[in-house]
Amino acid sequence: MRVLVVEDDQRIASDVSRTLEASGYVVETVANGEDALFLGDTEDYGAIILDLGLPGMEGLAVLKRWRTNGRHMPVLILTARGSWAERVDGIDAGADDYLPKPFRMEELLARLRSIVRRSAGHGSSIMSAGEITLDERQMKVTRRGVPITLSPLEYRLVAHLLRNRGRVVSPQEIDENVYGHGEEHDSNTLEVLVGRVRKKLGADAIETRRGFGYLMPEAPE
Repeated sequence: MRVLVVEDDQRIASDVSRTLEASGYVVETVANGEDALFLGDTEDYGAIILDLGLPGMEGLAVLKRWRTNGRHMPVLILTARGSWAERVDGIDAGADDYLPKPFRMEELLARLRSIVRRSAGHGSSIMSAGEITLDERQMKVTRRGVPITLSPLEYRLVAHLLRNRGRVVSPQEIDENVYGHGEEHDSNTLEVLVGRVRKKLGADAIETRRGFGYLMPEAPE
């Protein structure tokens, strides 16, 4: 899943990015409101973490513009501790949740998972398709209850296909949501990755739709 982190404090942005990447997310960061507004309007993110105290264009104004423009991705706002008015304004502007600074990364991850689940209409951190089950909280994948060892890249692929189970996912969408910046890959890399995952989860776990993409069926045939 692609997550945009909008934070002008370089230390916080770096810490958050490392935490998210270690948890299987593909992360992009920007440090000002203008860039955040543009990316939120033109790119598709699974979620956005937005600091309200940004240079140039404040985070609250960015959030309002996104919602006015019909952008409904889940947004977690970062607020100053004790600033109840800021939190109220953020929720009224369309934020899905808030997190006051300073915060623990564990809480940030929990709140992020929560807003993503609510946005997708899921109430649990556990996703299943057929014999495959993924627990986002524990970052654990099982088949018929047996734990499966996956690389971070394999895990991100399985997680994205499970979030979109029953729908054909294009190679471009996988490229944007599974591969991180700086990860070298060519046109054959995705096929190799899918092949590795099939060996671990079963040949019928991921179906190929030639010319369209890949599908994780609700229940393999």
